[in-house]
Amino acid sequence: MVEGDGRRLGRPRRRPPAADREAVREEYLRRVIPQYTGHQADATITWSTAHGDLHYGNITRGPHILDWEGWGRAPYGYDAATLYLYALLVPATAARIRAELAPILDRPEARTGLLTVAAQILQAQDRTDFYAELAGPVRERLPHL
Repeated sequence: MVEGDGRRLGRPRRRPPAADREAVREEYLRRVIPQYTGHQADATITWSTAHGDLHYGNITRGPHILDWEGWGRAPYGYDAATLYLYALLVPATAARIRAELAPILDRPEARTGLLTVAAQILQAQDRTDFYAELAGPVRERLPHL
């Protein structure tokens, strides 16, 4: 199968992604992290390319990752943090994800990604039942982020 730009599916791009795509804006995370977590974003943020909505509904067997319209620049570890924090309702799964993604999540640069996802969950808890359920476990993890 071939993608729209002529590459075979699964082959890496030879040029970097467009720099103007943002999955998370810096102004947003600098506002919501302290507002919802009581923490501050790191003074210097390490940015990386992210899917921007990497959760289990967007991963199929294979595995294949779906729903790429929100990809762009995000704090380092953002996608790993999403997978981990969204799994907190199933502690064994969360522990497995945490262990598997430790090379990413244990890096100091990942702190802002973790705090961003935590803040997004806490911000949405009044609007969405799933986030309301996640809010308690996320709050329990905040001292460890």
